[in-house]
Amino acid sequence: MLNADDLIFLLDVDNTLLDNDRFAADLGDRLEQAFGASERARYWAIFTRLREQLGLADYLGSLQMFRAGLDDHPELLEMSEFLLEYPFAARLFPRALEAVDHLRKIGRPVVLSDGDIVFQPRKIQRAGIWDAVDGRVMIYLHKERVLDHMQQRYPAKHYVMVDDKPNLLSAMKSNLKSTLTTVFVQQGHYALAADAKTAEPAPDLTIQRIGDLMNLTLSDFQERS
Repeated sequence: MLNADDLIFLLDVDNTLLDNDRFAADLGDRLEQAFGASERARYWAIFTRLREQLGLADYLGSLQMFRAGLDDHPELLEMSEFLLEYPFAARLFPRALEAVDHLRKIGRPVVLSDGDIVFQPRKIQRAGIWDAVDGRVMIYLHKERVLDHMQQRYPAKHYVMVDDKPNLLSAMKSNLKSTLTTVFVQQGHYALAADAKTAEPAPDLTIQRIGDLMNLTLSDFQERS
């Protein structure tokens, strides 16, 4: 039987704790307002290309490349403020931080996120997530490939991964097996993708929204085969 000292909750950020799809929509709207629809499309083309090359969402790197031909545009420099000062706290899903606080009572919550080394920490800090987990934040290029690093940093008898991507949960479960309980949060575009229902092994638990974690107790996260 697990107790609170045995359990680490690994929490994804984008579309799990906060609505990153809404942020991306706001960014697109801001780009179109400032530069027009064609330049908005060009930014996202750059973003997609960089994501394929780097394996991560690089909003700042995309903006750096986007500046080509726009150096004299009066609103170009304002885009840095839009990104770095974006009100991510307003994009937290309902009861997200309450859910984190609930998990603190039955284990230790830790952020385990994919992302770059500048913008992703900034997002986590501005959203209030950094403080909510007492600075226990890990950011990797591909978190499912560095589970040994995670275990060395936060050793525990059992882990729970909370994420909106079923395929990622499946990959992590295949690695950690019974020492990991996977929780699929059905939020965001990845959760609604056509292949979300075919991931094997299937998630151990499925919830509709992050706030539903508050309905779960320690016994819900016991070891599973």
